[in-house]
Amino acid sequence: MKKPYRMARELTLLIALALVVFSPGALLVLAQAPAPQGAPGGLPDLVGMLKATPGVLGVDAARTASGKQVIFAWFEDKKAALAWYYSPGHQQLMKTFVSGGATGRKPLADIPDDIGPIMAIASLTMSEKPQVPGVQMPVSQIAIELYAPLPGGLAAGGRFAPATVKVKGLVEVPSAPK
Repeated sequence: MKKPYRMARELTLLIALALVVFSPGALLVLAQAPAPQGAPGGLPDLVGMLKATPGVLGVDAARTASGKQVIFAWFEDKKAALAWYYSPGHQQLMKTFVSGGATGRKPLADIPDDIGPIMAIASLTMSEKPQVPGVQMPVSQIAIELYAPLPGGLAAGGRFAPATVKVKGLVEVPSAPK
C-alpha cells in the first residue's frame, strides 16, 4: 500500500494534468475565447497553453464511447514535458486546485533524460458529484498516463500522432492523388 504522502503527491500531479482534459467541448470554447485574467472561476486556455510550450509536438482531444474525456499531448522529449510541468500556467493550475500546490515529488523522476518522444494521455469521467477522494471536481475516474512509441507500425494516408513525432521503422504510405 502506498504511503499517504506519496498518494497525495501523485494525486496532486493527476489533478493538475486532468485540468487539461476537463472536457474537449470546454477546451474548444476556451481555445476560442480565453477567460480574462483574474476572472472568477475562469479557466485559462489550456490547449493554447500546451501548444505554446516549447517542444510540444501536438495536442488533440476526444470523448470515448465509454464517456471518458481525453486529451493527448505529444512532447518532443522529457525536457519538453518538464517545460509544460514547470510553466507558469501549469504551476498556477496546481496552486489553484491543489491545497498547498507543491508535491515535493520530482516530476518524471523515473523517466530517462534522453527519452523522446512522450505521449501523455489524460482522461477523466465526469459524474454528478465528486467520487475520487481529495478531488473536488465531479469525476468518477481520473488518470494521467505516459507512453513512448515502439518501433514499427503503418500509417496510410495520415497518422493519429502529429507528423513531427518521429517513430523508428514506421512505414508511411502517402494518400492517393486526387
